[in-house]
Amino acid sequence: MWKQLYSETGTMTRFLIRRDRIRFPIWIIVLSFITIVTATAFTGLYKSEEERQAIAETMKNPAMTAMVGPGYGLDHYTEGPMMAHQMLLFTAIVVAIMSILLVTRHTRADEEEGRLELIRSLPVGRLSALSSTMIVLIAMNSLLSIIIGFGLYSLQIGSMDLDGSLLYGVVLGTTGIFFSAVTAFFAQVSSNARGTIGLSFTVLGISYLIRAIGDVSNETISWFSPLGWGLKTEVYVNNYWWPVGLTILFSIILMILAYYLNTIRDVGAGFISSRPGRKHASRLLQSSLGLAFRIQRTSIMTWAIGMFILGVSYGSVFGDLELFFSSNEMVSQMLTPVEGLTLTEQFVSMLMSVISMISTVPALIFLFKLKGEEKQNRTEHLLTRAVSRYKLLGSYLFLSLILGFVMLCLATIGLWAAAASVMQEPISFSLLCKAAIVYLPAIWMMTGLGVFVIGVIPRISGFAWLYLGYSFFVVYLGELLQFPEWMGNLSPFGHVPQLPVEEINYVSITLLTCISVVLMIIGFIGYRKRDIEG
Repeated sequence: MWKQLYSETGTMTRFLIRRDRIRFPIWIIVLSFITIVTATAFTGLYKSEEERQAIAETMKNPAMTAMVGPGYGLDHYTEGPMMAHQMLLFTAIVVAIMSILLVTRHTRADEEEGRLELIRSLPVGRLSALSSTMIVLIAMNSLLSIIIGFGLYSLQIGSMDLDGSLLYGVVLGTTGIFFSAVTAFFAQVSSNARGTIGLSFTVLGISYLIRAIGDVSNETISWFSPLGWGLKTEVYVNNYWWPVGLTILFSIILMILAYYLNTIRDVGAGFISSRPGRKHASRLLQSSLGLAFRIQRTSIMTWAIGMFILGVSYGSVFGDLELFFSSNEMVSQMLTPVEGLTLTEQFVSMLMSVISMISTVPALIFLFKLKGEEKQNRTEHLLTRAVSRYKLLGSYLFLSLILGFVMLCLATIGLWAAAASVMQEPISFSLLCKAAIVYLPAIWMMTGLGVFVIGVIPRISGFAWLYLGYSFFVVYLGELLQFPEWMGNLSPFGHVPQLPVEEINYVSITLLTCISVVLMIIGFIGYRKRDIEG
């Protein structure tokens, strides 16, 4: 019986590798390259012990702790502890995203599109598809661990020893395996790929928030976060391996649950079943805009709640941040004072750049839903009726622009509300609004790029996500790692004035807006002329 359940797993595994023979290497090469290059950059950032300790003092503030995790080895802040403190969590999140997307692609997405049913009509075991996916993802994350571990050690940087480097790689690999197991579990629970990705990303987001709250307020809370377990290894400082075992243990439990659920459900079904629709469509569904909103309303509500909570989580540390700046004389001397602004208010610009880029994610998701509908042959039915291509694409674009603005506003309101409740002298709401709204042209440009890709070259929609990831990397870490100015200028977010520290630059904002409009126009023209893909 057990042999029948796993029949042709090897064949399925080879088929899966063959199918994504380009996607898998790209993920591994990009992640390994960025990690190793970043480690190399740290060696030339701070020439003296005084400079390293100075940056260590700034990294002790609660806002940075919430963003990148607690600092270990801050008393002796050499390249190794610096690399682990500032990059480990960020890279682990990217590895988790990779695992979520790949597992969904080869489980629930294949099932939803009917490919798995075709395969199951052949002499293939019931658990072969899931097993082959998990085998490949475990192997892929293990290979990533080995490459990064030995790659960091090969740099021969004094404070990056073999034990710490291997642990750094293993933390990333086991995080990827854990979220592969999480996604495999939700692939059985949810009835569609959208739900699988949504639930998996919800776990990732909650893990980040729990870790942030715990690292700032109560260390015990961080133990309830899978992302917190990786940071507890204290890489390049104490090199504790046992938290890795905790990650592996829970990964195994989730895999067992996923396998069990897979054996007791029907192909195409999920334990969270879709509700039957109404007999007659509402007025909302009788327009392309209403339909676009209706099929994404759950995702919209989830993102709205998540963005507000994100703002609240960052705002909640402002009280501790204010106390930190007032009590730390060294940091106060390091930061250049700006007339009329407190040190806490100066910190707003960095937070807003991060929040704006995160707000771009749902905006692109809502826009690219049109490409997903096209791929599943659903747009053909609409376009055979009295619905123009301009109107269809315009509906998704309108939804993306409006909701991108709403997400940014919700995060800003949450940030202000939480900060006002914990600060003796709350930050002005108008100041936060200006610091947030100024990023709208950059979000519009990313949306314009999405329209351009959908209309002209839909097969490379992943480029928009890659470009957003690049923007996050160079803007978020650019100043810290002292990247060349031209790297930041390649991103639209690098041209946004950092209010309230800098003066508003109407030229750059106007230029970003014009570029976004041009990209949208070209995208609309291309969408009108090209063939609809099946």
